[in-house]
Amino acid sequence: MARTTATTSPTDTTDTTDTTAETTRPNGTAVVVGGNRTPFAKAGKQFAGASNLDMLTATLEALVARFGLSGVTLGEVRAGAVLNHSKDFNLAREAVLGTPLDPHTNAVTIQRACATSIEAAWDIANKITLGQIDSGIAAGADSTSDAPIVVSDRLRRVLLKMNAAKKPLDKLKLVGQIRPSDLAPVAPNVNEPRTGLSMGEHQALTNLQWQVTREAQDAIAAASHQNLAAAWDAGYFDDLVTPFRGLTRDATLRPDTTTETLAGLRTVFGNGHPNPTMTAGNSTPLSDGAAAVLISSPDWAAERNLPALARIVDAEAAAVDFVHGEEGLLMGGAYAVPRLLARQGLRLEDIDLVEIHEAFAGVVVATTTAWADEEFCQTKLGLPALGQVDPERLNVTGSSLAAGHPFAATGARIVATLATLLAERRAQDSDGGPIRGLISVCAAGGQAVAMLLEA
Repeated sequence: MARTTATTSPTDTTDTTDTTAETTRPNGTAVVVGGNRTPFAKAGKQFAGASNLDMLTATLEALVARFGLSGVTLGEVRAGAVLNHSKDFNLAREAVLGTPLDPHTNAVTIQRACATSIEAAWDIANKITLGQIDSGIAAGADSTSDAPIVVSDRLRRVLLKMNAAKKPLDKLKLVGQIRPSDLAPVAPNVNEPRTGLSMGEHQALTNLQWQVTREAQDAIAAASHQNLAAAWDAGYFDDLVTPFRGLTRDATLRPDTTTETLAGLRTVFGNGHPNPTMTAGNSTPLSDGAAAVLISSPDWAAERNLPALARIVDAEAAAVDFVHGEEGLLMGGAYAVPRLLARQGLRLEDIDLVEIHEAFAGVVVATTTAWADEEFCQTKLGLPALGQVDPERLNVTGSSLAAGHPFAATGARIVATLATLLAERRAQDSDGGPIRGLISVCAAGGQAVAMLLEA
């Protein structure tokens, strides 16, 4: 791709007639070409022996094969994981080197908790829009089966001294300093460091605040399983998922899930509060997997006869103060989405498909309730309420409750899925109007990323 060379500063008002610069200026558009992911597995099951690097490399390798990119130098691969081993400090680049991509493809490892790979997609799209690169892959992988084990500070210090010691006798003396209690590992967890509460316990508080009922949560969960099962049966994921280690479908999917079956489950979060409502059925399972999405300029895709499924129009991030109880931990989407739509001059009725990451069913209910709440939107955002989300437009091929939620992989899964859905709707629609899709992904630390796609 031709790169633009700036001939004037942003404040230079001198008239320029450099038509060459005009003809080489990028068109400012980034499109989703396609995606790939592993099926998602239950923690400790099918992918228990696979590392983040294993899953990410396999996912990228299959994406490369799917779009004929062997030997191609991409503008950038941007990927990450939430549960990182120290050995994976250069995860994205190591994964690229394990694929048939040209080894001159640079790679960056990033992390924004559960929004890692949608953040990566945003970054890649921005660089393409600015003309800095013409193509890239955004990706994420996470294994809760292979979570890094932390040892005690005392054992870590002794081990570091042993590594530095040069004489066997000195190493032996250090071994003698290790006590049995030092050998107990620090259990891995994803509790919020500033509150000590798990995401589930935080969501239980949000459910109380927004009066989210169990019935509403179970309805979201049942629809997720039923929609995902129907999409698999229709072959919808044939071009989005590559089997991995013998698994061909998402292992957490239960096609026979109904609100009646969910109603019989015991509660697992919020049991210290009145009328707990959160169960294993309306909460995402711990999962393993990886996902990637290929993004490019329209010209780059056209030159390779590859599809341009949907344009990445805009994105918005938000953070809330959950530490002091001002807002619920996973309510960032209630802020990011209204701000994104306001900037684009759009309302919910302008959106054809809505994808909300189902960290918990309660997140979906609370977030959509906030969007429809006039007082919340006026007080917290200074904006009019967005209105109600049409259930027929929400997570139409299922989402995290049914598919699973390998933290860093979720954003790329959703971007690729939504872009494919929009392209399908575009092909079926003859009036030529835009087909729009909206994504909201909440993340640890009180954050969220929203993204708008258009076909």
